[in-house]
Amino acid sequence: MQHRPFLRFRALTGAVVTVLALAGCSATGTSAEESAEPITISAAASLQGSFEQISEEFTTENPEVQINAISYDGSSTLATQILEGANVDVFASADERNMSEMTEAGIGDEPVIFASNTLVIAVPQDNPANIDSLEDLADATTVLCAAQVPCGAASQRLLEAQDVKVTAASEEQNVTAVLQKVAAGEADAGLVYATDVQSDASVAAIVPEGAEKIVNSYPIATLGENPGAKAFVDFVISERGQQILAEHGFGTGTGHVNG
Repeated sequence: MQHRPFLRFRALTGAVVTVLALAGCSATGTSAEESAEPITISAAASLQGSFEQISEEFTTENPEVQINAISYDGSSTLATQILEGANVDVFASADERNMSEMTEAGIGDEPVIFASNTLVIAVPQDNPANIDSLEDLADATTVLCAAQVPCGAASQRLLEAQDVKVTAASEEQNVTAVLQKVAAGEADAGLVYATDVQSDASVAAIVPEGAEKIVNSYPIATLGENPGAKAFVDFVISERGQQILAEHGFGTGTGHVNG
C-alpha cells in the first residue's frame, strides 16, 4: 500500500477471545482463531486517536490477530486507494458517500454506522482574530477541508445553511491538516470536527449556530473474508469500543446505514 502521511505500523501476536457486540449483534462475536492472517485498516483521519486506543485494546483481547498497518487520511483519499487495488481489510469512513463507492463497486460487506460527529470552529487558544461566529470567518484567514473530503462537504453544508460565504486560504485533504494549520498560527480559524479539538490543547473550539443539524455518520465495513478483520469491526461496535469512541468525543452510531 502506498504510504500516507498518517500511516502507523504495529505488529502484535498471541491467543484469542470472543468479542461481544452491541445489543442486536451476535453475542458470540467473530473468532479470530479461524485465521492468522494479518489485517490492514484504512480509517478517516479524525479517527486516529480513538482507533489507536481501540487497536491496542483489541489486540490485547485478540492477540492472535496481527494488525499490519493502520492508514489515516481523508476518507476520499482512502476510498480511491481501495478502488485502485490497495490491500485493505477494514475501511472506516467519516461519511456514507465514500463508503457507498465500495458498495457500488461490490467491495466489502454491508457497512455499519458506528459513530457520528459534528463541526466546530477551531481557533488558536488565544484567538487573536477574535473569531466568535461563522460570519467572522468571511473576513478571517480561514482553512477548510477540500470539498471532496467529508469534513469539507459538511463545512459547505453548514456555511450554506447559515448563508455565510468563505474564501478559504487553503483547502486541505484531511481534517488533521486543517487543525495543524490553526494550531501553528498559520490560520485564524478552521472548520474541523468536535473530536479533533478535544484532542488538541493548543486550540479552542467555538460551536457555531446550526452545527447540531450537520451530522456526519461514520460507517465501517470489512472488505474481505479475513476473520481478524471481522473481529476488529465487532470490537469497534461492541460496548467497550463505543465507550472509547465516546471518550474521544464521538456520538453514537445508528447501527445501520441510513436510507
